[in-house]
This record gives sequence, structure tokens and C-alpha cells, in this order.
Amino acid sequence: MIVLKISNSSEVVASKVGKFLEFLTPDSVDQSAVEDQVIKKLVENLAAEGIKGEIAAVHGLDISDQELNIHDGLKVRKHTSF
Repeated sequence: MIVLKISNSSEVVASKVGKFLEFLTPDSVDQSAVEDQVIKKLVENLAAEGIKGEIAAVHGLDISDQELNIHDGLKVRKHTSF
């Protein structure tokens, strides 16, 4: 299993839409938008290589150093099979 944590969502959104519009959007929207784009590109590239699997965006899961932390309210926000 591979876990990917995106830590600069706000900066990515700001670089794509500008600082003013990024200021108007909540960080949670930024995180979800960047996750959705990353998932889309990963699925496209992995499927093109013939790799089959599943990918999910999960809230309530965090990586800290060598630990995987599970928080209350763990839920799968988006799930895709390819």
C-alpha cells in the first residue's frame, strides 16, 4: 500500500488561480481540489502502464515521522478503481 500526503495544497492552488482567489477559498477546498487532480493523473498514468488497483482520498488519517495516525471521523472522501 502506498500513502501520499500532499502538504502544499494552498500554494499549488495559489500558483494556478492567483493569490487573491486562493485567499477566498478555504484550505479544505484547496486540499480536496489538489487531491482530486493528483488522483486523476495517477489513475491515467498507472492505467496507461497496465497497472490495476484502487486509490482513495481519506480524511482522518495522518503521517507523522514513522507513524500512521488514525483520528476520529476517519472516512473515505473519494474512491476510484482503475
